[in-house]
Amino acid sequence: MRSKIAVAALLLVSTFFLTPCRISAQADADPVRKIVFKIVPQYPPWALTMSIQGVVRADVLVAPHGTVKSVEVKGGHPLLCQAAQEALRQWKWSPAAHESHESVELRFNP
Repeated sequence: MRSKIAVAALLLVSTFFLTPCRISAQADADPVRKIVFKIVPQYPPWALTMSIQGVVRADVLVAPHGTVKSVEVKGGHPLLCQAAQEALRQWKWSPAAHESHESVELRFNP
């Protein structure tokens, strides 16, 4: 019985003292850049005709002044990727001290 109480007390104490460490570590990370301007991708007509839907994931390299330097598609239906890339190239992010990689997920639903 004492061992159960000791284990419960240990879990309670460790949760209390370890949780703030994880939160403070996340707070030290670079803040996420905000999107200032975005274009909604045009749904490709042939994808709409074929009822293709899904998610396109991309990694966007953003310059310090907020414009897109490059777009790398990480996954998605090939018919939707081109529309996603064209839209993402027009997006603008808030300025920052250095360039950053932003992960973007675009959902296509007819």
